[in-house]
Amino acid sequence: MKTTHIILAQRNLSVGNITENKARIIEDALDACDGKKADLIIFPELALTAYPPEDLLLRANLYEQIQGALREILPLSENIDMIIGHPEQQGGRLYNACSYLRGGKIQATYHKQNLPNYAVFDEKRYFTAGAANCLIQLADIPTAITICEDLWEAAPARQAAAQGAELLININASPYRIGKTAERQELLKARAAETGLAIIYLNLVGGQDELVFDGDSMAIDNEGHLAFHAPQFQEGLYLLALSRKDGKIAIRSEHPAPEVLSTEASIYQALVLGVRDYVNKNGFMGAVIGLSGGIDSALTLAVAVDALGAENVEVVLMPSPYTSAMSNEDARAMADKLDVACHLIAIDKPFAAFSEILAPVFAGLPADTTEENIQARCRGVIMMAISNKRGRLVLTTGNKSEMAVGYATLYGDMAGGFAPLKDVSKSRVFQLAEWRNSRGDGEIIPQRIIKRPPSAELRPAQKDEDSLPPYSILDPILERYIEQDQSPTQIIAAGFERDTVLEVVRLVDRNEYKRRQAAPGVRITARAFGRDRRYPIASGYKEN
Repeated sequence: MKTTHIILAQRNLSVGNITENKARIIEDALDACDGKKADLIIFPELALTAYPPEDLLLRANLYEQIQGALREILPLSENIDMIIGHPEQQGGRLYNACSYLRGGKIQATYHKQNLPNYAVFDEKRYFTAGAANCLIQLADIPTAITICEDLWEAAPARQAAAQGAELLININASPYRIGKTAERQELLKARAAETGLAIIYLNLVGGQDELVFDGDSMAIDNEGHLAFHAPQFQEGLYLLALSRKDGKIAIRSEHPAPEVLSTEASIYQALVLGVRDYVNKNGFMGAVIGLSGGIDSALTLAVAVDALGAENVEVVLMPSPYTSAMSNEDARAMADKLDVACHLIAIDKPFAAFSEILAPVFAGLPADTTEENIQARCRGVIMMAISNKRGRLVLTTGNKSEMAVGYATLYGDMAGGFAPLKDVSKSRVFQLAEWRNSRGDGEIIPQRIIKRPPSAELRPAQKDEDSLPPYSILDPILERYIEQDQSPTQIIAAGFERDTVLEVVRLVDRNEYKRRQAAPGVRITARAFGRDRRYPIASGYKEN
């Protein structure tokens, strides 16, 4: 057998932009056959539309564009074989498909058999499941093609092996979450052990709304050994050489093994990629952040600068009558350290004006959270005004712990277009801040920000723990209730104080209306707010 050279195109594509995606595919195919002398190039799941196209799949013109793109791509397959993912209409039904292009023709098309319909996935809303495997011949290697979820179910791989396949190519749009790399590796090794197949796993990379696709493409030989591993969160064209040795498929790659990312490093890179792509793919001129001197806005600023560059980020300090000198000093110090444009706009005057015009309506009523929320909403107006004038996206700074229990102000600190920390617990925020400071380019988040007790500073001497349990208690309860779907009874049985658990659960349940109005944010856990966790706003359900 001659050596077969395969290029894995781990690419960042744009949902709905078929013209741009087609151009990327053509450019990569030309590079693969001219520069790298490859025999085959493989693109990710639904590469022509990118993933997930959602209700764009209901637009008739989408399929005219897809067919036009395929007609332009097909001539390239005279010189290099191609596997491309795309939606396909056939017999009045819609399939999540991939086609094998060779000799200027579509030689075979596979329809995804297992359609995920859980967590962030709702493919059964759009697609019909395929019913048959697809085998092609690469040199003298009988090869099966499958798509993403087909690998997570045992049947397609087993059927392919039974039909004589020796290699399985699986194209993916698999989003990142904590621990996903290890799960993928174990899955590929298990499938190889069950079937004796060598497996090539290609994944999409890039941010799409709240989802981040991390690449992390791999190749496993027949014996379950990891033969190739692409970096996470990076685009690239990766060349594999396949040959037959002692009756087995040998896979070689000259690409060095990537750095194994720690949990904090992978989360941070997911946040950076998510922010970069959300800002750039939506055409904003950069980002603007309200910098308070607290740890959430400090971490958000670090992520934004790493994602967009300091020249594309500006911050606004908006002290209230209750903002400490320490907060202003630390915020200014961080802005100077990162060399971002910084504005100081105190909210004393707008707060006083609102208090004055509302005084007749509030007559005889004591001050409460209303006055705190007015301060936050003054800031929201300022931030959105700057966004409108400069064309920069407001990044909100709230974390998952706050969003879970409603410790945030609608149209105040929640006002903005994207929430980088939306799926990051407060405890994790501290860990990420320490990790970012340890990265080797100096301490960018002042230690005083990390060490001081968290506070909204909307009333005298305010601390988060005046209203909430300590985060060391709150976050484990939230993780069990939100991400693991444990009942209050189960959480209490795990050793948490009963009244605390019941109060946390009550806060989570009653604040769904706030979360429904929140900006999208990067998903990093198995259960994020948004498309991942969907609860009714008006609900009489109570946990027993």
